[in-house]
Amino acid sequence: MSIFSKLILVAVIFCAGSNTYGQRINPFEDDNVDLVDVLRLLKKPASLKPRDTVQSINKFRVSGVPAAGYTLQTGFAGLVSANAAFKTGKESKTSTALSSLTYTARNQILFPLQSAIWSRNNKYNLVLDWRYLYYPSYTYGLGGYTSLGDGYIVNYSALRLHQTLLRQIKGDLYLGVGYNLDYFWDITEQASTHVQPTDYQNYEYGSTGTINTKELASGITFNFLLDERENAINPDKGNFVNIIYRPNLVAFGNSNTWRSLVLDARKYIPYPEGSGNVLAFWTYDWLTLNGKPPYLMLPNTGSDPYSNTGRGYIQGRFRGKDMLYGEVEYRFGLTPSGLIGGVVFANAQSFTEYSSGKFETVAPGWGLGLRVKLNKMSKTNLAIDYGFGLGGSQGLFVNLGEVF
Repeated sequence: MSIFSKLILVAVIFCAGSNTYGQRINPFEDDNVDLVDVLRLLKKPASLKPRDTVQSINKFRVSGVPAAGYTLQTGFAGLVSANAAFKTGKESKTSTALSSLTYTARNQILFPLQSAIWSRNNKYNLVLDWRYLYYPSYTYGLGGYTSLGDGYIVNYSALRLHQTLLRQIKGDLYLGVGYNLDYFWDITEQASTHVQPTDYQNYEYGSTGTINTKELASGITFNFLLDERENAINPDKGNFVNIIYRPNLVAFGNSNTWRSLVLDARKYIPYPEGSGNVLAFWTYDWLTLNGKPPYLMLPNTGSDPYSNTGRGYIQGRFRGKDMLYGEVEYRFGLTPSGLIGGVVFANAQSFTEYSSGKFETVAPGWGLGLRVKLNKMSKTNLAIDYGFGLGGSQGLFVNLGEVF
């Protein structure tokens, strides 16, 4: 789930109850119970049984809440967020869609629409990532030697229009093409305490001193996808590999030609077999093959499509022309029904230095969290994690759906 739908669960009351009202749901013991069942229990306790998950395969499964939200980058926020899971056919993979509207205490506005729609026979997959942002946010400079004290705010508005159409080649293997547009405007630095020019100024303006309040990145994409997951919201087995090559040519409106390559690979292993627990691995690597991307298009912490890399650090904490990232997470149940679960995780990220172009530092992150089964139809969990990083970095990280 993206930064636009990071939710904070203020309170959930679990009430197992007694036998006074007859046979009732016990959210900690009954098989296959979710938060909707618990809320139904509180509203109408008498003889209430868990909902059956066997329903029409084409029916939308919607999970959504108006909520108070929080991330390290946005502070507190008010938002309305929802995701949907559905199938276009009996044998099709689960399609997903996400949207939300957020207004934060830092006067940020975030409005995304993200979806992955599978055709009836899985022959085609249409992936959309559209966003509007007004997003004053912290930047800390380039490379891995920066500190939390180096942070200051850059104001900007942004429009992202990413769309990709993938066609099945064989089995779970897909090739596709797309077009990505990223446009930033009204860019200003806010109250920097740096005496010397900032990394943003040195990178963007160089020796010319020219002030540019706009940035544009426009390019076609060539995509390779291997997706063995049955449910992208909560995978329990299989592999996922997505490779995106993006040439941003002057012919498409860019001020200079630059090319990038992104590798997103994940593996899910049931462990122990048959337990329902999952050992999950993730690598997200973003390389600038040549040229000079705009500063706000440089790989950075939390710059993946769902803003989830680098739990333990604020979004944008590290930035550079190249990024290497790896994470491992163990997901396990805490109640027989799966209503409550837990995770432990560890990650590491590294960015190239602007002066040398080399990877010189590694920033580890680690933490633990809880999972609450919000909707058993779509297998959507509410993920509440607390992460730690170097230099005193720490914070709460909340998602509607698994982190990866």
